[in-house]
Amino acid sequence: MNEATSHRSQAGPSHLRRHAGPPIVPVFFVSDSTGISAETLGNALLIQFPDVRFERQLFPFVSTVEEARKVVQALDAAADGPVTPIAFSTLAPTELRDELRRTRCPLIDFFDIHMPRVESVLGTTGMRVPARLHGLGDVKRYNHRMSAIEYAIEHDDGQSLRALDKADVILIGPSRCGKTPTSMYLALQHGLFVANYPLVEDDFESTELPLPVRAHRRRCFGIVTTPERLSQVRQERRPNSRYASKEQCTYELRRAEALLRAHHVPSTNSATKSVEEIATVIMQTIHRRSRP
Repeated sequence: MNEATSHRSQAGPSHLRRHAGPPIVPVFFVSDSTGISAETLGNALLIQFPDVRFERQLFPFVSTVEEARKVVQALDAAADGPVTPIAFSTLAPTELRDELRRTRCPLIDFFDIHMPRVESVLGTTGMRVPARLHGLGDVKRYNHRMSAIEYAIEHDDGQSLRALDKADVILIGPSRCGKTPTSMYLALQHGLFVANYPLVEDDFESTELPLPVRAHRRRCFGIVTTPERLSQVRQERRPNSRYASKEQCTYELRRAEALLRAHHVPSTNSATKSVEEIATVIMQTIHRRSRP
C-alpha cells in the first residue's frame, strides 16, 4: 500500500464517521464462473466483522485477459476512493490471476492461497482451467439439481401439493419467515427436492399438522422468526395491514411454535441466520434422520 492509500484509509473513514456514520467498505468478488465460491468464502470471513458495513459487487464469468483488465480498472477506481476496498478472487487461469494482481486494491486470491498446498499434498499439478461449466462435468448430478429447482418452484408457497412424497424436506412455518430462499438454495446447492408449505389462519386454530403434510411429518422442518423481524418483512409487502401487525405476527409465531413442538418437528429461527446457515442446519437434520 502506497503512502497516499495509507493516508486515505486513516483519514477517510474518520471523516465519514463524523458525518455519515460508519464507513461502507466496497467489497468485490471476482470469478471465472458463477461467483458462488468467491462469495461464500469471502462472506465467511466478512461475517466476522458485524460492526462493519459492506457494499458488495460481483464480477462473474471473467474468462479473458481483456475482461480481467476491466475488472482491474473497476478495482483501481474503488481503491482511489475514500475507503480502502477489498477483493476476493477464485480465478483459476494463471494469465487471468497475473492480470488481476496488477490492481492497487487489496486482493485475497483464494486460488493462490490454497492451490499450492493441495498440489503438494496430492503430489501433482492442477490444471488451472476456468470452471465456466460449473456443475456440468457430472451430467447426472447437474440434471438432478435442475429437477430439484423445478420441484422447488412448483411447490413454492403451497402452490402444488402434488408428489409431496418425493420431497426430501417440507418447510413449514408462517408466511415470510424465509422458506422460499431456503428451498431454492437447498435445491440449487444440494440438489434437494424441497416443498414450501406456509401455515395459514385455519392451521393456527388446530394443534394438528395441516392435512396435506400430516402423512409426511418425518420430512417436515419448521422455520420461524421473531415477531419484530416478521412484522418488518411483512410491512414491506403489505404496509399497515393486520397481516403485518406485531400482534398478528406474535400470534402466528406462538401457534406455529406450539404446533411444531407438539409433533416433534425440528425447527430453526431465521431471524439471525443466513440462508446458508439455515440450509446447513436442515442438512444436518436430514443426515441424522438417515442414520440407521
